[in-house]
Amino acid sequence: MSLAREVSFATGERIFNEGRRADRFWIIHTGTVALDLHVPGRRAAVIETLGAGELLGWSWLIPPQHWHLGAEASSPVRAYEFDAAAVRELCGKDPVLDHTMCIYVAGVIADRLRNARMRLLDLYAPYGAGQVP
Repeated sequence: MSLAREVSFATGERIFNEGRRADRFWIIHTGTVALDLHVPGRRAAVIETLGAGELLGWSWLIPPQHWHLGAEASSPVRAYEFDAAAVRELCGKDPVLDHTMCIYVAGVIADRLRNARMRLLDLYAPYGAGQVP
């Protein structure tokens, strides 16, 4: 937490855009954030809504560090913001922290991938997502 700083976002404020440089991440303290995916010829598809205690942003850890999704505040948000380079540097000095961070972020990525798959099937497949194992 020594690397964190408190930030806030107003309802409707873009936090980051898909494809841009991912140089920070957040732990949401209060409020909600919609993760969205650009869909050519349509409005961005909201994939998932995050709330208190959740990690916002994982792309900062995986080269080339570009956002895979976009994010917008769905309500007023207070969050702890972390500088990605400083966290990567700290992880480089502490193998236990590095391993713990990688396992945690990998779990977040797996959950987001599953949720994105289900949401996109719900939006665009003729019969929705159905039962997902």
